[in-house]
Amino acid sequence: MADLEVRRPRRKVVTFLLVLATVAFCAAAGLRLLGIDGTRHMVALTALTPYSTAAGVLLGAVALLVRRWALGTVTLLLSLVLVSAVAPRAFPDARPIGVGQDVRVMSVNLEYGRADAAAVVAAARANQVDVLALQELTPGAVDALDRAGLADVLPHRVFLPDSGAAGSGLAARRPLSSRASAPSTFRQARALVDLPGEDLELVSVHTLAPTVPGGTEPWQRDLAGLPKRDLNGPMRVLVGDFNATMDHVGLRRLLNQGYVDAADQVGEGLNPTWPSRGYWPPVVLDHVLVDNRCPVDAFRVLDLPGTDHRGILTRFVVPAS
Repeated sequence: MADLEVRRPRRKVVTFLLVLATVAFCAAAGLRLLGIDGTRHMVALTALTPYSTAAGVLLGAVALLVRRWALGTVTLLLSLVLVSAVAPRAFPDARPIGVGQDVRVMSVNLEYGRADAAAVVAAARANQVDVLALQELTPGAVDALDRAGLADVLPHRVFLPDSGAAGSGLAARRPLSSRASAPSTFRQARALVDLPGEDLELVSVHTLAPTVPGGTEPWQRDLAGLPKRDLNGPMRVLVGDFNATMDHVGLRRLLNQGYVDAADQVGEGLNPTWPSRGYWPPVVLDHVLVDNRCPVDAFRVLDLPGTDHRGILTRFVVPAS
């Protein structure tokens, strides 16, 4: 009898903890599944969807193991829905048939211009990059890149340097023609690359972080202001620091407008890009969104010293007209 009296309080404690964990998981899952990019805390929680998905599977298994059938069933069902959204990023999609111009694009957020310029230039050279997109490009970073020999590797440029996080730029092997950017919080360089037989438009993307004290509205406006795919114009690529994952509504909306995420296409969509150091669980904030008519052949991340972002590198084909 005494043993039974001890077990009952323990069972109540276990049930209470499982209910608490299940409520927290359901809240996180609901934000993702209902497409709610609300407060900055909600946006940050949605960025952790791959982690909460794994936690949900584990939580559901534990609940069933201790015979909390209702809690376990609800948690596992929600987890399976999230798995169906998250897991495909780890597997390559079928490559569309297409031949044309091979293009290698690299992107680096320089973290207020502090990234090691020599390492950035060396990576561009070693990977035979055709276009380099830069975010948080400061005047000092431009000088450092020039001293490191960027012009020898990528002689053409459209640079919009600025203080702090506001600057950006594009550097390329082939001639660039600057184009007007859409209004945004930060300056986003935009240019046409003169490819043989086909032009390619690129935008160096940098949206304001949604976690700033001012709220998520500027971030949402920045994402909404990015140019859509244009079937009547050149192939378009959006590359850089979106401050968004594929679980955020704003980025999924772009994908529904005719872009594909290069990392997702080749099974690298769960490879995190930020932070490259620190205690926050790493997430995928940097992306290359390409016109879905462009077959993607490769994608990988690069560890570069001096910046809290990992660089991203992709190779895709711009089909001939």
